[in-house]
Amino acid sequence: MLTFGSTFQELAAILMIAGVIGVLALRLRQPLIIGYILTGIVVGPAVLGWASGGSELKLLSSIGISVLLFVVGLKLDVGLIRSVGPVALATGLGQIVFTSLIGFLLALGLGFAPVQAIYIAVCLTFSSTIIIVKLLSDKREIDSLHGRIAVGFLVVQDIAVILAMMLLSSFSAAGGSGGMAAQGIRLFLVGTAFVLGTAATMRWVMPPLLGRLAQNQELLVLFAVAWAVGLAALADGMNFSKEVGAFLGGVSIASTSYREAIASRLIGLRDFLLLFFFIDLGSGLNLTAAGVQLWPALVLSLFVLVGNPLIVVAIMGAMGYRRRTGLLAGLTVAQISEFSLILAALGMRLGQIGEAEVSLITLVGVITIGLSTYMILGSERLYQWLQQPLRLLERASPFSELAGGSSGPARVDVILLGLGRFGGAIHRQLQPHNLSLLGIDFDPQALRLAAAEGVPVQYGDSEDPEFTASLPLSSATVVVSTLPSLEANAAISHGLQTAGFRGHFIATAHNEAEVARLEFLGAQRTLLPFLDAAERAAELIVGDLLKLQAQRSV
Repeated sequence: MLTFGSTFQELAAILMIAGVIGVLALRLRQPLIIGYILTGIVVGPAVLGWASGGSELKLLSSIGISVLLFVVGLKLDVGLIRSVGPVALATGLGQIVFTSLIGFLLALGLGFAPVQAIYIAVCLTFSSTIIIVKLLSDKREIDSLHGRIAVGFLVVQDIAVILAMMLLSSFSAAGGSGGMAAQGIRLFLVGTAFVLGTAATMRWVMPPLLGRLAQNQELLVLFAVAWAVGLAALADGMNFSKEVGAFLGGVSIASTSYREAIASRLIGLRDFLLLFFFIDLGSGLNLTAAGVQLWPALVLSLFVLVGNPLIVVAIMGAMGYRRRTGLLAGLTVAQISEFSLILAALGMRLGQIGEAEVSLITLVGVITIGLSTYMILGSERLYQWLQQPLRLLERASPFSELAGGSSGPARVDVILLGLGRFGGAIHRQLQPHNLSLLGIDFDPQALRLAAAEGVPVQYGDSEDPEFTASLPLSSATVVVSTLPSLEANAAISHGLQTAGFRGHFIATAHNEAEVARLEFLGAQRTLLPFLDAAERAAELIVGDLLKLQAQRSV
């Protein structure tokens, strides 16, 4: 077995292995988390034995977790939940309750003790905000209806996971002095002190302090890291959760105008330090114990991969959303997250669960993250396979996607899909031409602004072929999509062709390569926002409209 003369040489070798495995993970379209855990297995006692000492690795992983929770607190945007309405809150809480309850019963049925079953159930509940946002961004679906709803209930989960850390930290497998009641009182007092201290710091200390530090960007970032790790250490010294301490440190800065600058500079550091957490987790994975836990891991993974999306589809269906929107949002919870692995590590550190449970949760994480990634990337094809069975979970009238705005005119000249910056500018340029226009969007604010300017609007997800078919296409002459996603425009083109639309479809592209692709998919014209200003785009739309009307009158 290869040995090293120093810890530095060992860490250098581990980083090189991580780089190689990370490249392989990306080639397989897998999140780097999977690559890092596999790196830990390779460099751990089971294979190469390099990371067996681990004190430096554990220190770096602890700092990484503190920075992660600090960034979560820093970027916590509760207002995002309100922006997508009650569906994010209802879906987030409903999925948490369903997964926790059924997961607990499954764990009991698999032979685990109640405290262990609680940990397993809670770890099955949370999904990875980091992975989901990355996948949705890569697919350019982060601003779609299902993307916004998914990010909304992921915020709900982020809040819930912090509460879970606080509650689980209050238990003690050793039954500390004073019993459970005394520990609960201590937790409440310490937690209250931290929250009040955070509120006071947020109100009176941080604004003037950060204003002085912001004169030097390097000093600002240094302070942020020191604040995150310092509060984590303080919480740890008070026998509280250091993860919650770091989170509250982020919350104390979240209301300042410097949060985005700090967060953007910490993202790279966070990802680098988390590498050591996942490597440490993988290196501590007992392959023998994981082999024994293979059957329970498969059962629990199947529950997460199938049960979690279905409950989201059911809740959203009951709230009046289409089954397609529900499934695409639901697939984002078909995995467990890095927080689940952090909770498992926390439980073992507190002595509440053992190596076998941590191995089980890690194995479930590898399975669900790996498979759900392919499910999300192939979500449209998956929907085509499942759309008929999912009718059972959809209301006869999906009113939330059909009645979010005014119903619009029965007869229209132009249907404008997307009322954002580019779409809003286009409809303003079209209004002087006295055309009958119908605007479509899923953003309530965009709908309100357009309606206030006299544009008939309708709420809906333009990427859903069934919604597209419900539009007044028989009277429309031109359908214009201002959505800048190739996949979205491809879905719209397919929906129009399926519905037998005989007018012109005008799409929006980012570059010349997308123009050729969209024309191949059926777009009669493609707009490039960087070249075609709204005024020019309106001229092209009106020109196509008049040409088609003249052809129809012959």
